[in-house]
Amino acid sequence: MPDPVELHDLPTPSLLVERSIFDANVAAMSAALPGDQLRPHVKAFKSTALAGELAAAGHTNFCAATVREVEGMAEAGLGADLLLANQSLALGRLSRLVDDGHRITVAIDSSETIAAAVASGIPEVLVDVNVGMPRCGVAPGEAGALADAARAAGLEVRGVMGYEGHLMMASAEKKAGAVEASMALLLQAADDVGGDIVSAGGTGTYAVNTWATEIQAGSYCLLDTDYAKLDSPFEIAITVLATVISVNREGWAVVDAGLKAFGLDHGNPSWPDGDLFFCSDEHTTLLDPDATLRVGDQVRLQPAHLDPTVARHETMWVVDRETVVDRWAIDLRHW
Repeated sequence: MPDPVELHDLPTPSLLVERSIFDANVAAMSAALPGDQLRPHVKAFKSTALAGELAAAGHTNFCAATVREVEGMAEAGLGADLLLANQSLALGRLSRLVDDGHRITVAIDSSETIAAAVASGIPEVLVDVNVGMPRCGVAPGEAGALADAARAAGLEVRGVMGYEGHLMMASAEKKAGAVEASMALLLQAADDVGGDIVSAGGTGTYAVNTWATEIQAGSYCLLDTDYAKLDSPFEIAITVLATVISVNREGWAVVDAGLKAFGLDHGNPSWPDGDLFFCSDEHTTLLDPDATLRVGDQVRLQPAHLDPTVARHETMWVVDRETVVDRWAIDLRHW
């Protein structure tokens, strides 16, 4: 089967990346946070090919959410400095990567996660600190004691991390002060923990978080309709290509991308050319009162949440408008 050349050569649903928008997003972030001021989070896009594009832009330190992502990045030659920014008790698969010379750091927030790092031969950790989002992380006042326990177990503590995820979509009026308050907690912990790294932030707070030594943003390069609500230099580069498979004279059309093609926890996808009615398993119904759509037409739908949408697909097709110019495997899927 020949490689696709035009959009109509692609099976649908297919995940598309508009090359010019992607490049502009990468350039904008690289100007704001050059080099190791940014530690891109691969959980957003789950592709070593895309990560390679960011490495070429000067960002060679990465963070990940799963053991599989860390494995894949190292195997792709992108293991200069990898952070598993998540707690895991199943770190044994990473032992061989450390033995092969990859620099692997893991997050800890308990004696159990310290023991998992020691048992797996992973020498370096960050203390994960709860800075206001009710998820992982030790209380700020307990971070120093946990760091002491890690060092007593033979680990090197590189510093701290904390995720102000609850503030990513806060209003501009609230965000700066609220992020400062969260980072005050993290800096308090950093004083007690020691080390050189204060790792935090994301696409929604990168511009106002001036306290972290590195920002863990990843969604910025592709974006989604949720993040697009913010005032930022980034635009939506990713869409799901779908084909119209049915039209109804009462004013709607149905395309072949539904619940299984999108992450819907942040809402339905958007159709930039009109209104979307609803999604079902294999279908999305578009409102088409003027009967502009015909069976066989293709449309591009914008996801509301990038990360889980990407995880539903195996390939990103890189396009220049109607022309397919590259394909990036989504090779970091699964755990």
